[in-house]
Amino acid sequence: MKNRLRIRNVSGVALGTLTMLFALAMVPAQAKEELVLYTASNSTIEKDVMAAFQKKYPDIDVQSINMSTGPITERAIAEKANPQADIIWMVNDIALEQLKGAGVLEPYEPKGSAIDDAFKDPDGFYMGHNATVMGMAVNIKLLEEKKLPMPKSWDDLIKPVYKGQITVAAPTKSGTGLSIFSTMHDAFGWNFIDNLHQNIFQYNSSGSAAARQTGSGETVIGLSYDTAILQQVTAGMPVELVVGNISPNVIEGAGLIAGAPHPAEAKLFLDWLFSEEGAKVLAPHVGIGAVPGYGNIDLSKVSLWKMRRPLDAKEFKREWAAKYEQ
Repeated sequence: MKNRLRIRNVSGVALGTLTMLFALAMVPAQAKEELVLYTASNSTIEKDVMAAFQKKYPDIDVQSINMSTGPITERAIAEKANPQADIIWMVNDIALEQLKGAGVLEPYEPKGSAIDDAFKDPDGFYMGHNATVMGMAVNIKLLEEKKLPMPKSWDDLIKPVYKGQITVAAPTKSGTGLSIFSTMHDAFGWNFIDNLHQNIFQYNSSGSAAARQTGSGETVIGLSYDTAILQQVTAGMPVELVVGNISPNVIEGAGLIAGAPHPAEAKLFLDWLFSEEGAKVLAPHVGIGAVPGYGNIDLSKVSLWKMRRPLDAKEFKREWAAKYEQ
């Protein structure tokens, strides 16, 4: 009797084990957590950032939707009542301010953030992760051949000695050109731009074209953005980057969408992006990193210009075109 009872108990345990295994087999594998991003990043930065973040958080399935800044802003505002994304990143601070004003973003202070205060929205709705600085690409070889002085500030560019020696993107066709000319207008007024116009050899439609033309020897001075100029330096061209006494700039950053479908994952991404770990990934691709010590340009040696008046880009471009596009 004892033996029979023992066998029955063993059989019951075995049956229970089989039942549990069957039940577990019927439960689907746990789905990955999700994170949806809207970004205007170039493909190289996007690839490096996504790879580094997913290496640290392999259980988060990241969907990165890449568009230009304008469409991102319009889409996020249109979706405000029913957000389809969690984060907007690598868009300029003008767009972030627009999104903030439209009520698309909600305040969030990333944990362990190491960024400089200059990159923080005072109300906490977004943070900048890098600044793109506009500067002068100077072809040293041509400069010496033409016996021209080295420009050291933006004021130098309106001197008659540089007549026909400067190339830059038109503000009506390029964000780089808009940043340069709107800053010059804010700092010095239309009279300065009138004088600079007299020295322009060519207006381009691309922000990086002036840097390339300087590198190839087509022009002595090209006004462009930092990484485009540094590409010419790295390639061994006789080019030097000159950052003037004031620095036209565009700050790019990220913000948390209010009512995001995946807020926990979104906050993890922002915590990582604004840490030293995230800054290290961005550093090779940006001019000035928001975390001190990262990026291709030292923030302490640059005077980032802060616009004194709100910029109406449409009106500025209309007025510039009326003056100089003939």
